Amino acid sequence: MKTIKMMTVAMSLLLVASCASSVKFPISPLVPAAEITAVKKKTVNNNFDIEVTANYLANPNRLSPARNFYVVWIVTDKNEVKNIGQLIQNRTRKVVLKTTTPFNVKEIFITAEDRGDITSPIGTEITRKKW
Repeated sequence: MKTIKMMTVAMSLLLVASCASSVKFPISPLVPAAEITAVKKKTVNNNFDIEVTANYLANPNRLSPARNFYVVWIVTDKNEVKNIGQLIQNRTRKVVLKTTTPFNVKEIFITAEDRGDITSPIGTEITRKKW
């Protein structure tokens, strides 16, 4: 009986993990110490949970030219570019953005911007990855 319970738990964890896909961003020449990953999971409502994690990301005001925000963008399966949020620096080595979107993501990228609420990228691209 105990074996059956353990097998059921293991299969459940495997199913949950298999519904998620992750990407590791390439090293950026602008912020070479940064280690950035993203995870995409489809929800029961056919939306997508996106979690972007950046370790050792330099504050955007240290870039040249200095900026105020790191903005995370997605390219949808219909080739639309959408702002999904900002990586907010709070003096820690790890920055996380968690959001949900109705759009299926085929590409994700990060830019350094003067404003965080813009609708199209105009700043310096930091890194990009296809899903």
